[in-house]
Amino acid sequence: MNSSNLDELIQKKMRSEGIAAPTIRAFLHAVHCVMGGDQGLMPESFITPAEQLTRLEDLSSRGDETLFNQLAVIKLNGGLGTGMGLDRAKSLLPVKGGDTFLDFIARQILALRRQRNSKQPAFYLMNSFSTRADTLEYLRKYPDLSDDGMLDFLQSKVPKIDATTFAPVSWPETPELEWCPPGHGDLYPSMLASGLVDRLLERGIKYLFVSNSDNLGATVDLGILNHFAETNVSFMMEVTERTAADRKGGHLARRKSDGRLVLRESAQCPKQDEAQFQDIARHRYFNTNNLWLRVDHLRAELERNGGLIPLPLIRNVKNVDPRKPDSPKVLQLESAMGAAIESFQRTSALVVPRTRFSPVKTTSDLLALRSDAYTVTADHRLVLAESRKGQPPSIELDSPYKMLPEFDEAFAEGVPSLIGCDALKVTGKLRFLPGIQCRGSVEFHNGSAEMRTVPARAYQNERVEF
Repeated sequence: MNSSNLDELIQKKMRSEGIAAPTIRAFLHAVHCVMGGDQGLMPESFITPAEQLTRLEDLSSRGDETLFNQLAVIKLNGGLGTGMGLDRAKSLLPVKGGDTFLDFIARQILALRRQRNSKQPAFYLMNSFSTRADTLEYLRKYPDLSDDGMLDFLQSKVPKIDATTFAPVSWPETPELEWCPPGHGDLYPSMLASGLVDRLLERGIKYLFVSNSDNLGATVDLGILNHFAETNVSFMMEVTERTAADRKGGHLARRKSDGRLVLRESAQCPKQDEAQFQDIARHRYFNTNNLWLRVDHLRAELERNGGLIPLPLIRNVKNVDPRKPDSPKVLQLESAMGAAIESFQRTSALVVPRTRFSPVKTTSDLLALRSDAYTVTADHRLVLAESRKGQPPSIELDSPYKMLPEFDEAFAEGVPSLIGCDALKVTGKLRFLPGIQCRGSVEFHNGSAEMRTVPARAYQNERVEF
């Protein structure tokens, strides 16, 4: 099949689902890259480590509060939390005392506005088709959150393509499996398609702060906003120091050919370069997905590229039905919004403390946030207790607790005190009573098939068998 016929097939399928032209153009660009032999790889020989980056602690904490009038905040809210057995927006999970991620996010924005008796900063969510209805219904309790009648815009979807022919795959027995998320790189065409880019410019909004809704450490910081405005760059990425736990996470680097900052994800690393990719002393910084953009510069770049930001390809080979290993092989083409750092001429990165990166990807992360190791500030931020000195407890939960129903059952009566806990490991079927305190390194182990109950007392540097 020639390229023009393939383009027609893809466009017809995407238009039939009401997908907007910018997303179609971006997807066709990705397909053409694959057809041209692009494997979506970034070899070590193409890059050098990112060095001599500005650090947040070296910036002035002061700033011009009128910059808030030119700021919009976007939270990516398309995830369902399927990895934890959730079938609705992860941001609707209770985090602390019944309050969800969305409660914290909404209250943070409203508190910023109250402090200044203003309707700024502007606020929007990027929802997916799966999260939109529940999210908007939940946020009705915050009627002042939207100041212009628009609270969200939709992330799109793209077709899975046949791994051999590159044609959109057909799977009549479960048609929804013919589609996949495009990755959060879809932010840019979705902003354009929804009219949000022009809407922001018409309102005099110059700066944009984007982060994930499951990262409550990603709050608006006036010092960072002031630094971004003063440097006059188009794009700034918040990065933090990699640890052993981040060896497989995407890292920042510089491209040798032009010196531009680039983001390299694990899927873009050739196998022979994995050792260098995972060398945290060599590649020291990873992307927090807290991004700052100049809206006018984004608009200019979109215009220059025909309505898209040409992002590096992330190419995943899957089965069209993940539950059926004999189903046809397909390509899922994705992109990362942080990869746009290489698309602008003037970019920068800012090294921030780990406190600005506290995502919830697992039930272990959720347990830490629900415990007393994290406290709620007067301006509705969720932060590590001061006595933790910036270090969250290390938590390892056995497989029975990876899914929320089992996790919630285990901790239904209360979450252990972890404010003095360095490491917690839980193995086997256990139920935790209220009043448990963990200090130092504590392990609870049940080797039997029966459910056991952990009594309420203080545990310190010990392994407890049941």
